[in-house]
Amino acid sequence: MRPVLAMVVAGAVIAAGAALAQDAQEQGTPAGEPDFLGLGEIMAMQQMRHIKLWFAGSAANWPLADYEIDQLDDGFDDATKLLGGDIVRQHVGEPMSELKKSIDSKDSAAFAIAFDKLSAGCNACHHALDHGFIVIQRPRLLPYSNQDFAPQK
Repeated sequence: MRPVLAMVVAGAVIAAGAALAQDAQEQGTPAGEPDFLGLGEIMAMQQMRHIKLWFAGSAANWPLADYEIDQLDDGFDDATKLLGGDIVRQHVGEPMSELKKSIDSKDSAAFAIAFDKLSAGCNACHHALDHGFIVIQRPRLLPYSNQDFAPQK
């Protein structure tokens, strides 16, 4: 298997596992299972949402972008609960507000600018938490071949 394809498949498997973990958390965890996700699992879900948000906004599928920004916002709330303080919102709060405004106004140019600011905010937060080796950028490849990102009529 080619290295890039292997990475895409591995990422999809990790994202699927994280999605299952989140579903279990939302529906109540089974007896004997932890009742929380760790920061790593939350961030894996955030990365998936970040990817999907980019492709939704790039396709001008504003209802999907609106859904994904809400999911991303919830994930940042979960990360904040684990980390304590307001470090997450210090770094991503303003870009998230700008993204929401660009989605509400269906402004593709503003969306792209705000999305890049969000990625920069994520990276700044990673640096502040001594995880600067985790670098977020615009997705180059859509790992979700089973989802149509085009706006539905």
